[in-house]
Amino acid sequence: MTTVPAWLRTIALAALVLLSMVLGAALRPLVVADAPDSPAALDATAIAFVQDMVAHHEQALIMAQQLDPGTDPVVVRLAQQIRDAQNTEMGTMLGWLRLAGVTPTNPEPMAWMRGPRPAPGHGHGASDAESSDPMPGMATRADLDALAAARGHDAAMLFLQLMQRHHVGGVAMAQAADERLTDGPVRRTAREMITEQSQEAGTMALLLAQFGAPLLPVNAGG
Repeated sequence: MTTVPAWLRTIALAALVLLSMVLGAALRPLVVADAPDSPAALDATAIAFVQDMVAHHEQALIMAQQLDPGTDPVVVRLAQQIRDAQNTEMGTMLGWLRLAGVTPTNPEPMAWMRGPRPAPGHGHGASDAESSDPMPGMATRADLDALAAARGHDAAMLFLQLMQRHHVGGVAMAQAADERLTDGPVRRTAREMITEQSQEAGTMALLLAQFGAPLLPVNAGG
């Protein structure tokens, strides 16, 4: 076996480091350009909404991870789509909270949504701020355990039911934020969530109808 001289290994390593630096410098503008704009300051409502939506997204990621990978491929692909989208949104929201110097956990979950509503005629008026649930659409511990144990067709049906309800609850939260926030990246993100999650919830409702499975009431979560 031929031994590579030490000086040659040193030159190769230096060349590799230089190449990495050049590539990093070239790619950095692309990464920066793709990053969402960050708000200069978040008001109390924006912070509380983002904190609560982080918790909401965390449960969606748990459900996507617990889905039996051997179930219906259409449902598996949908779960991956949801996981990818919400992972990206989670990164953005956690970045905002770090910039604001606050914790990811809301000490008073959903208090912002139960506060005074905007004047009539402002916003969409589509959310119910007086929900008795601490967070709309959330699954119970028993729901999550059942999903983790389910396989095949049963897993697909339970995932669709839980995630459809979860999305409808998330849309209600995003609509409430849209009504209460002024223009800015947090409000724009809330509006994007309304569009994306409404579409996905509609898709899941259609799949459940095809399988003859009922939708779950939104406020059945715990």
